[in-house]
Amino acid sequence: MPAQLLTIEVTRLGAGGARLRLTGELDFDTSPDLVHTADELRREGRHHLEIDLGGVGLCDSSGLSALLVIHHRGSAPVRLVGMSGQVRQLLDRTGLTEVLTVAEAATSTDTATG
Repeated sequence: MPAQLLTIEVTRLGAGGARLRLTGELDFDTSPDLVHTADELRREGRHHLEIDLGGVGLCDSSGLSALLVIHHRGSAPVRLVGMSGQVRQLLDRTGLTEVLTVAEAATSTDTATG
């Protein structure tokens, strides 16, 4: 069975922010796409990134690495939201919840700007 592709839905928010809603598998094959998308958004001046992992069914070490790369390349914290129990447990076990900003749910008060 072929690996499920990763879909990245970008919502540009006010005040230099963006929400990236991921659906699929965040793994060796797809994590470069996430890093590339985050880099492009930052080049647009969108430094406050929120990554919604609610639709991620699988996250491997390459996916974790991508999240760290995005975090380290940024000038503002990356906020992770909406993750499954499995992804949250993976972040806890690897100690990444101590490094990355992890929230329970996506914010709904921001307004999309494009």
